[in-house]
Amino acid sequence: MGTSASASASASASASLSASASPGSVVRPLQASGAATVDPVVVAPVLVALTAAVLALLVPGRRPKQTVSVVGVVAYAVSVGLIVDRVLLPPDRLVYQLSGWPAPVGVVAVADPLSAFMLAVAAVVAVPALVYAVVHMSDDAQELTFHPLFQFMLVGVSGAFLTGDLFNLFVWFEVMLMASYVLVVFYSGPEHTRAGLQYVVLNLVASALMLVAVGGLYAATGTLNMADMARRLAAPAAYGVAVAPVLGASAVLFAVFALKTGLVPFQFWVPPAYGAAPTPVAAMLAGVVKKVGVYAILRLYFTVFAAGSLPSALALPGLAGDSLLDFYGPVLFVVAAASILLGGVGAVSRDRLEDVLSHSSIGQVGFIVLPLALAATASGAGLGPPFGDVATLGVAAALVYTVVHSIAKTALFLAAGTVEGTTGTTDLDDLGGLAAQSPTFGVAVFAAAVTLVGVPPLLGFFGKFLVLSTALEAGSAVALAVAVGGAVLTVAYVTRLWGRGFWGAAGPAVGSTLALPRSEVAVVVALAAALVAVGVGFDPLLRAAESAASAALDTGAYVDSVAPRGPPAGGAGAEPSVEIEVEGIEVGVGAGGGLPSTEVVEP
Repeated sequence: MGTSASASASASASASLSASASPGSVVRPLQASGAATVDPVVVAPVLVALTAAVLALLVPGRRPKQTVSVVGVVAYAVSVGLIVDRVLLPPDRLVYQLSGWPAPVGVVAVADPLSAFMLAVAAVVAVPALVYAVVHMSDDAQELTFHPLFQFMLVGVSGAFLTGDLFNLFVWFEVMLMASYVLVVFYSGPEHTRAGLQYVVLNLVASALMLVAVGGLYAATGTLNMADMARRLAAPAAYGVAVAPVLGASAVLFAVFALKTGLVPFQFWVPPAYGAAPTPVAAMLAGVVKKVGVYAILRLYFTVFAAGSLPSALALPGLAGDSLLDFYGPVLFVVAAASILLGGVGAVSRDRLEDVLSHSSIGQVGFIVLPLALAATASGAGLGPPFGDVATLGVAAALVYTVVHSIAKTALFLAAGTVEGTTGTTDLDDLGGLAAQSPTFGVAVFAAAVTLVGVPPLLGFFGKFLVLSTALEAGSAVALAVAVGGAVLTVAYVTRLWGRGFWGAAGPAVGSTLALPRSEVAVVVALAAALVAVGVGFDPLLRAAESAASAALDTGAYVDSVAPRGPPAGGAGAEPSVEIEVEGIEVGVGAGGGLPSTEVVEP
């Protein structure tokens, strides 16, 4: 038995791994930027939430479970804060290599400005949602498995935001969704069992399709690591990648993420599931779980698939030679526009508070996706600081609106839970005069509702402004018309909700005196105050969104920092490779992360 090793110097990765971007593409060249820092703080949110989940499962009694869960979610927020401080401003990247194996061979967790931004959104929603659950959920629910399941949902959310490979994205999706399945079905009550089971079955089908698509991408590219996949898509000939199967698998994945995000035409599960879920769970579904689908679209399509070019034989007219991301621009636009309009119309026509909010969520997520559609096919024209081009502006607009929707909709769902718990109904015909009964509560609900409209100086104004600015800068009159139409529908259902439910004379369910739980009101007020405070001091959020948007679009920096390797051996700038001769069989393993090759040699 003998061994031999051969190595050749690596040339600049940008020379042979640049994506061939057309003038209308947002693809960034894969330029060398250096490996990211290896730091175990990357996995801190996952470990903190997992520890809290296990402890909450083991300790007996309601109060110990509450204590563990509350301490756990606060510690979770602190761990997220550590990552945000390290990577968001100024932008940086951290990785953690499980078992010390580097990418693309090993499993890595990656914290960059985009994942840090989304983790911060999750923490901002999770803390008030759990505090509300402690004072709102029944003692029996909290004594059983509510708190462990809530923490396991956070485990899945955090893992999805931090994972660096596709298979583990699927795994973390499943951890998150399995916890949500039980929370929706088990704690919803027998009258909502059918709606809960519909939510479970649809997401199980989507998960099966996701697994098939992940397998297809592995078969086509030979890797599951996202950074390595982007590298291979940028140089498909050098790595033997067939782009057509990648396009097919990515289309299946897009349908999966659209369903999990609740976009038209897969929005039909949203109102029944949100209506069936306990109040704090509905807030988490709308404020956090939906956003994992948005993150997956950003990370995979804007960071990974943007590195690949459409094969000319499969490209639509006008798209030949453009990136895979350009292919999805029109698709994103159609689902965004349909979601904005159908969600708005649905919200206007509903008479129950939770139904209005559920349909509103469909439309508001459309406002998140609309600027992404424009960013996907942006021309790249310079805009000046803080945004370098329309693509960066569009992604930043989507991220800011993600914060708007997450905080405002969490506040409104929690407010709806308080109304139902106190009056026994959410039917707008039976309500009315709630603002007079509790002016503080009324002001908080009003602030959260008009945030969705976009009234200054609330945070929603800046979100709407950035969405409209993206449409104007992209020169899309249709997108501008859709956004304005959606805004008009938002005004209509917010006015209807406020006028019938909170203003005017007291309805039969309200009466002359109504005592709302102060602790629940305090949570809603805190969220409304956050909308005002962040709106008044908007600049830090704007800079954070710009940093996260740039990270999402900078494929080269992501690839080089997560899996810093050059082109495959034998290509321009060949990498080191290792050849091992064992009893007449030579096994060569290239450093590019491809499959081993074998060759029979003379003994």
